[in-house]
Amino acid sequence: MRKNQGAFEQPNPAPVEGARRATGTGAGETQKNKRWSAKRKRDAVLRLLRGEDLETLSRELNVSAAKLSRWRDDFLAGGEAQLKVRPSLAKDREIRELHRKLGELTMEVELLREKARKLEERAPDFPWRRSRR
Repeated sequence: MRKNQGAFEQPNPAPVEGARRATGTGAGETQKNKRWSAKRKRDAVLRLLRGEDLETLSRELNVSAAKLSRWRDDFLAGGEAQLKVRPSLAKDREIRELHRKLGELTMEVELLREKARKLEERAPDFPWRRSRR
């Protein structure tokens, strides 16, 4: 026991459930400061979109109505943005593959033309015709 502590004082009294803390926040308000996972936010927004009352849901989840509205707006904006994305990634993949193949064939044609030109330079100047026999 410390010197200044009286005989009737307890060193650290156990908090009573629902009691206010020294900072002024009640036990129910501690949920407000906790971080919400994306899954929990999604579930709350889906409940709003299914028609649950904003104020009732706000009180039940202990989240401000403004925050719930912001989550809903962000959720809908994300869905809208996803709808704007080009739907066919397979088509893009096929186009890239065809461009690659076109590049290969173009290089092959250029190499064959160069090879033919070099062969023609070394060949004697005989006309390309059949013999008379």
